[in-house]
Amino acid sequence: MSNKPIRIAVTGAAGQIGYSLLFRIASGEMLGKNQPVILQMLEIPDEKAQKAL
Repeated sequence: MSNKPIRIAVTGAAGQIGYSLLFRIASGEMLGKNQPVILQMLEIPDEKAQKAL
């Protein structure tokens, strides 16, 4: 029986933590090798982030 894919959104995906986290998720280290995932990577442009501060 196949597992349903889990959708995962990673914010700040372009940063160092995002890179480390994405590798662990995609390699199966986080949820298991038999768990399909749908990765959604989100990055907020710098100008929008600066306005939020």
